[in-house]
Amino acid sequence: MSQQEMKIAIVGLGGMGDWHRQLIESIDGLTLAGIYDIKEERQEYAREKKVHVYNSFEELLADESVDFCLIATPNDLHKPLAIAAMKAGKHVVSEKPVTLSSADLQEMIDASKETGKLFTVHQNRRWDEDFLTMKKIYKENLLGDVFRIESRVHGSRGIPGDWRQEKEHGGGMVLDWGVHLLDQILLMMEGIKLKKVYSTVTHITNQLVDDGFTTSLLFENGTEVIVEVGTSNFVNLPRWYMLGANGTAIIEDWNLKGEIVSAKGQNEKDVVPVITAAGLTKTMAPRRDDTIAKTELPIVKSDIRDFYRNVMKAIRGEEEIIVKLPEVARVMRLMETVFESAEKKQVIDFE
Repeated sequence: MSQQEMKIAIVGLGGMGDWHRQLIESIDGLTLAGIYDIKEERQEYAREKKVHVYNSFEELLADESVDFCLIATPNDLHKPLAIAAMKAGKHVVSEKPVTLSSADLQEMIDASKETGKLFTVHQNRRWDEDFLTMKKIYKENLLGDVFRIESRVHGSRGIPGDWRQEKEHGGGMVLDWGVHLLDQILLMMEGIKLKKVYSTVTHITNQLVDDGFTTSLLFENGTEVIVEVGTSNFVNLPRWYMLGANGTAIIEDWNLKGEIVSAKGQNEKDVVPVITAAGLTKTMAPRRDDTIAKTELPIVKSDIRDFYRNVMKAIRGEEEIIVKLPEVARVMRLMETVFESAEKKQVIDFE
């Protein structure tokens, strides 16, 4: 294997597979050996893009020039394809969610150990700049002691009209988006045990799989986190909302519109009450401008290509893999707990 060049093959050239194809083209030292897809129209699309098309999955695995594979098929196919690839001598990157259950994931981990092949998951939302920015605010204690975090993604078109609507393929929003948002929170709260989980799921547009969920997470340090995904929201709530003893941070949307508002100086005196239609209140009266400080968000920039750069270095033994299997397994267990809580309508102990 060249220290400079590596080759990857893509299994499944759907929307995400094609996104990977385009990303790979921009990464120095990484070449796309080819793709395999069961659909003839996707094979033809690949040929139009001047990409080699394997006639079968077995032909792809037999290509000794391929260093590692990306599995970008429907979720229920990740396990058998990943295990077969590792047994054929390939390192493997799986799209998320890695599979449908902790038991399935353990089989994949066992295959990685048995074959000595690297196995990791494309948890790409770890590179989202909104997440990295809020993580920085939390880790650097810019709001004082944080007691509540809210993380949401909202849409209004239901679930996409493909296999994501089907339970047998691992559809639904807990597996599609929960896998990202829960992973982000567990990384942000690194080293802190998650004690309790309470969840509800929705079936507004789809009775077969969840089209949204709301989860309340209580961590050992007392921090409460709300994670929510909705697909019938015609007015969106903020992407991030973080509350600390000395201030609040908000990110409105994917464009990183937001700010930090912090207390400044001493407590206010002579608070002017707010007069409402049915009374007045000092408690909920807004602060005067001279008692608060508004600052811009400390935006953290990122480059998603670093995911593949890390994978290549980890294969060479030059760097530790970023997306670690124990982290992936913890997220999988948490998603299972979300479903359990929603089904039982109970708070579930987690760790």
